[in-house]
Amino acid sequence: MLNYEDFRIYDMEVIATDKGANSLSGQCTIKIIVEDMNDNHPEISIKSFQTPVSESIEVDTNGNLYALKTFDYEIEKEFLFHIEARDSGSPPLSSNVTVHIIIVDQNDNAPVIVSPWRAHGSVVEEKIPRSTDKGSLVAKVIALDTDSVHNSRITYQFLQVTDATLFRRDGSKFAELILIKTLDREQQAVHNLILTAVDGGTPARSGTASVIVHVLDTNDNAPTFGKSVYNVQVLENSPIGSLVIDLNATDLDEGSNSDVTYSYSLYTSEKTQETFNLNPSTGEITIKDMLNYEDFRIYDMEVIATDKGANSLSGQCTIKIIVEDMNDNHPEISIKSFQTPVSESIEVDTVISVVSVSDKDSGDNGVVDLRIPDNMPFKLRESSDNYYELVVSEPLDREKVPEYVITFTVTDRGSPPLSDNETMTLELLDVNDNVPQFPRSFYTIRVMENNAPGDLLSSLTAFDPDLHENQYLVYFIIEKEIANTSMSMLFSINPENGNLYALKTFDYEIEKEFLFHIEARDSGSPPLSSNVTVHIIIVDQNDNAPVIVSPWRAHGSVVEEKIPRSTDKGSLVAKVIALDTDSVHNSRITYQFLQVTDATLFSLDQYNGEIRTMRMFSYRDPRHQRLVVVAKDNGEPALSATVTIKLSTVETAVKANSDMSEVSLEYDIFSDLNLYLVIGLGSVSFLLLITILVTIVLKCQKPKASLTAPPCRNSVISERNSTIADSTLVSNDAYWYSLFLAETRKGKLVVRQPAPKGSRYIVSSIPRGTGLTDTSGSAPSTLQVGENMTPTFLKSNNLVKSLKKKQKK
Repeated sequence: MLNYEDFRIYDMEVIATDKGANSLSGQCTIKIIVEDMNDNHPEISIKSFQTPVSESIEVDTNGNLYALKTFDYEIEKEFLFHIEARDSGSPPLSSNVTVHIIIVDQNDNAPVIVSPWRAHGSVVEEKIPRSTDKGSLVAKVIALDTDSVHNSRITYQFLQVTDATLFRRDGSKFAELILIKTLDREQQAVHNLILTAVDGGTPARSGTASVIVHVLDTNDNAPTFGKSVYNVQVLENSPIGSLVIDLNATDLDEGSNSDVTYSYSLYTSEKTQETFNLNPSTGEITIKDMLNYEDFRIYDMEVIATDKGANSLSGQCTIKIIVEDMNDNHPEISIKSFQTPVSESIEVDTVISVVSVSDKDSGDNGVVDLRIPDNMPFKLRESSDNYYELVVSEPLDREKVPEYVITFTVTDRGSPPLSDNETMTLELLDVNDNVPQFPRSFYTIRVMENNAPGDLLSSLTAFDPDLHENQYLVYFIIEKEIANTSMSMLFSINPENGNLYALKTFDYEIEKEFLFHIEARDSGSPPLSSNVTVHIIIVDQNDNAPVIVSPWRAHGSVVEEKIPRSTDKGSLVAKVIALDTDSVHNSRITYQFLQVTDATLFSLDQYNGEIRTMRMFSYRDPRHQRLVVVAKDNGEPALSATVTIKLSTVETAVKANSDMSEVSLEYDIFSDLNLYLVIGLGSVSFLLLITILVTIVLKCQKPKASLTAPPCRNSVISERNSTIADSTLVSNDAYWYSLFLAETRKGKLVVRQPAPKGSRYIVSSIPRGTGLTDTSGSAPSTLQVGENMTPTFLKSNNLVKSLKKKQKK
């Protein structure tokens, strides 16, 4: 059993020994402190009676003793005085007693730390070197308690300690702080120790001492970096002076021992030192020269950090600076080959050009795409890595696009993307693959008759979109004969420019139209050609004056007519017939009186030329009437012809006699004509047979060139829609014709005119009262004779004269 009152401290040393062959051992010292417990009852031994009282004692009349103040044991421990008791007698008697008052101590004073000395209760700071050995005294703490012995018994204990393994407390009257093991300032530079001094009173009082132990530094730590190897990425083209990395080497020491300077090691290349700047004080590495990923991508350097201690220590680290690529290089295009010019007939999938592309950047910045404009007959085909072939994807046509401006555009995939382009011009060589083209397939050219030979009719120019000799055109007329006449004898074309000229003067009344072909041929190999149809229409001019064919006149003499004086109103007196060989418009004839003896007696129809009586003759009217009739065409300017008719009135008997003579004359005339009619009919039949045979032979040899044939007819057709009375005949189809009139008693009309093709004539006999229109159903007798076989009974004017004489008889 431990008894504090018997033995308070036990010291022992314990040895630990292993069981090895050469046993080794270690030892430690143990101090066991027995703490007091309240296990003893207090003992009272009254040697004398002493009563503790207050510092001021007052005795009242009753003998009660009072303390007048509070007593402090630490100042006054006892009082000794006498108390006298005196009665009130006379003489008073008194007696006294001696009183010994002892002040009993109370634990009213806490222990006071007197060492180490503190100013106004401040913390005590102790400084010890880091190299202090274990077991060394760090500090001694002494506390005093002014109470009595028992209350002033002080014990020491740690109230707070930073590391209980570093310090221990020794001593009973005072506390010694002993270092258990070596301190490490870098682990903990300051240790806070709070030591409590507790007295033995009840209740116990205490005092505290705060001791701060500062460990003094020695240069025992080298500078260290956060990493042994740093990998830093920096963008190329970063501005000069840009911070790459801020190195911070730490030294756990203090003062100059922790001041670090930075420098390159000998293993750092000159190129790296020239590119980057190292601040020796701060450790900042900044860009000293421009970075280019394409030139240098990785920089290795070794940086040494050295402290400024007496025995300087150093640490090092390796830095790898990786230059990151920026999209700062435009992609490049290199035209390895380019074939120009090429033929427009080049085949599809033929290689035109070989192009290579490149980009010095890396990653997506170095991935490039090549393209050409859309809507071009070409495409790109990748042949190998970054090599492309430009091939033909569609047939080429130089006439549509003579050349192609091909822009190769290469774009990388960086952000933002960069691009470059190269433009090449591909020319196409012409191939004779286009025929000459006329603006129209059919030309209608109107030529005014009576033109001068050599007049320019039209310019028939064809276009050939080819080039050079493939474009040079030669024009010529495709030979064709019409009535044994070649087209080259009628027309001429300039072989160089296609100007068409007339070689002769055309007459509408003879030739109204021509139909032939003109060919345009290029000079390519093989040559190509095309032709165009040309329709020449001869336009009529009013160059033929009307011809009076009825009444018939001999050499322009006056026509004499006899009429009965008893002629009724509206009777036909005479009929003027004029013919105009011009076209329909120009041949439209109107009749007017130019001179008349009595305008109230006769009327003239302006369209059919009929002269009729407007009233009956009176005895006052002269026997002889003179009428001058003008026949005027519709041309511009108008042409005209006149006829003078002298009318003589006769009595009715004379008219009857005249009628009888006319009847016999008619019979005689037509009896004489029978022979001629038979001869004419035989000739016409023979010529008709010959013509049919020749026509069949010609058709077998070559086709007809004419597009439209003029209308065929058996007799002369009226061109006026109104009815033409009696023997009126208007014709516009023939140019060469002869008209012979024999006006008999029945008013027969005999006409000779050329057939439509000009190889024969048509002779028509028309009764007097027949009105011919376009829709007339009359069928006049028609006799066709050859061109050189004019009927003998119409051959000369003498026959006409004889007929006129017979009429007069």
